[in-house]
Order: sequence, then C-alpha cells, then structure tokens
Amino acid sequence: MVCLHDEIKSDQDLTALSRIAVALYDERTDILKTFIHSSDGESPLDHSSAKMSSLPSLQQLALTGGRRTLNDLQVVAEIGQRHASRLVACGYLSSYTMPIISKGQFFGFLFLNSVEKGFFTPLVVHRLRPYAELIAQVVMRELDAVRMMHAAVKVIRQVSTVRDEETGAHLARMARYARLIATKLADRHGLDDEFVEYLFQFSPIHDVGKIGVPDSILFKPGKLTPEEFDVMKAHVARGLEIIDLMAVDFGMQSLAHFSILRNIIAYHHEALDGSGYPHRLRGTEIPLEARIAAVADVFDALTSERPYKKAWSNQQACDLLLELAGSKFDPECVAAMLDSQDEIREIQASFEATVFD
Repeated sequence: MVCLHDEIKSDQDLTALSRIAVALYDERTDILKTFIHSSDGESPLDHSSAKMSSLPSLQQLALTGGRRTLNDLQVVAEIGQRHASRLVACGYLSSYTMPIISKGQFFGFLFLNSVEKGFFTPLVVHRLRPYAELIAQVVMRELDAVRMMHAAVKVIRQVSTVRDEETGAHLARMARYARLIATKLADRHGLDDEFVEYLFQFSPIHDVGKIGVPDSILFKPGKLTPEEFDVMKAHVARGLEIIDLMAVDFGMQSLAHFSILRNIIAYHHEALDGSGYPHRLRGTEIPLEARIAAVADVFDALTSERPYKKAWSNQQACDLLLELAGSKFDPECVAAMLDSQDEIREIQASFEATVFD
C-alpha cells in the first residue's frame, strides 16, 4: 500500500493524494472496521468501527456499487458527521470512496483523501480509477488466501466428523472476542488495524490439530489421565503440521502475518507461570496474539454448553479469568475482556446458533 501510494504521488497531478485506506465489512455483525492505510500524516481513524446501518450513504454505495466524491469535508463535518470531523481535524479536506465488490459480494471500502479542498475533480478521479481498482484487487487477493485457508480447515473438520467442541458458533464468537481484546490493547502495544484483522481472521484456526484427538479424550467429562493428556497436547504440533502443509500446497508462505497464525496455534495453551504446554513458556515469551487467543478461547469455552458440561454464566467465567490473571492468563487481556461486557452480550446474541463461516 505504501509503495503504491508513493507511485501514485509521483504523478505531479496526483501529488496531493494524502491518504489511502481500506475498511472491511463483517456481515454477521454489520460492523465496518478500519484495516490498512497509507497516510502522509497522522492517521485519524485507527481502530475505528461502526455499524453499517448507521451509515446510510455508505450503505447505498455498497448496494449500488457507486462511487462518492466529497470535495469539501468541512461542510460534512459541520453537520455532525463524526468520521468527517476526525478527518478534517487531521487536515484532510476532500474524499473519494469506492466499494470493494468481488463476484457480487461486498467486502468493504477504499477511501482516498487529500489535504486539498476540491482535489477530486473528474480528471483526477479518472486518473485514479485504475490505481483504485488495482488496490481493491490486491486486497481481495490477500483476503481470498485467508478464506481459502478457512475453507480448507472447514472441510478437514467436516470429513473428520463435525465436532461440537469446535462449532462454527464457538469459532465465530471466539474470533470476535479476540478482536475486542486486541482493539482495547492496540494503543498500549502499538498494534495496527492490520494486526487486529489478521488476529481476527486466524483465531478460529487455533485448534485445527484437534481433529486428530479421539472423541473419547476430546469429550471426556472427567479429568484426563496423564497418557490421555499427552494425546491431547499433541494436537498443537499436529495443528502446525496441517497449517504448514496447507501453506506449501496453496502457496501461502508469503501470506501477510502468517507468523500470527503459527503463533496462535503453537502457543495459545501456554501459561504465564510456565505451567502451560507444549513449550512451558513464561510471561512475554508467549507472543501477544497467543495470549489474546487464550483468553478469548477459554471465555467462550466456559460460557458454552458442551456435550460434557453446562454453560457457565458470563460472570462466573469472568471471575475465573480474574482469579487466574497473572498466573495462567495475561492480566491485560483479562482486563480488556472484563471491560467489554456490552460487546460480549451483543456477540453472544448474534451467534447463538451453530454457524460455519
């Protein structure tokens, strides 16, 4: 994105293109969320999200595939449009918006901004159109690779008999809990929106290796024997084998942030006090993405009904996370989860039934 932005600005007529940004749409929760950007100055909308239902003009673009030019953002900001106000506060005065649509499906928006009022003339828009289409294609190619991996994992689970342990609803909730936590920690840890999005995309694949665990162990209601626990722990290595094979077969080694996926699979069963598995890592030896995924996964496991247990209440699950914060779980991740009660309830309401997406 940065390189392409620089290339565009090398055209003397397009030098004032000050910002390129992409936002992605989560259809299941109606959330439009910031993803990647290249900005000359301060980025005004990091870690931003909004319900599409609250953005009627963008809704219309998504439905029609039309483009929108706003050559005076100050006027839009003055009527109370929050995102326009934040853009103007950072010096951006004009905007061009294009929906990203592939095979008839809407995925998000490409936003172009300039510090010049009136920058997006018909001539400039015409000159920018091929660049805009190229950026959309690059974004879709990257997302297609992630979706291909999701689809392959889904098939693996289905042919090995779909298991209640990893229902689509659990994975959908867990991924969104992980995004909640990461967003709340983003400023403190310098996490950009790209990291947060890939954490969201990769979190549902965390336990793919469990397809190799016998049901007698996976669903055992009582405590596992040492021998059974050894079999359970082996799912981590098996998960990495599966993902690495898929990466080679599908040419995904260059997939952006592939290391996030491997870290989540490899380390989300580690514990801060070194009592986890398989590597017995301690504290910050455990990658942050794995610490986030661990809290998200355990919270949903506790609050979900399984063949061998009843669902806990949200409060009971929060109490246990708080009790184990600092020993098993990252205290910052736990605090972020506990501080998200309204969002948690909304996610739970959206994903009550089993879904596979």
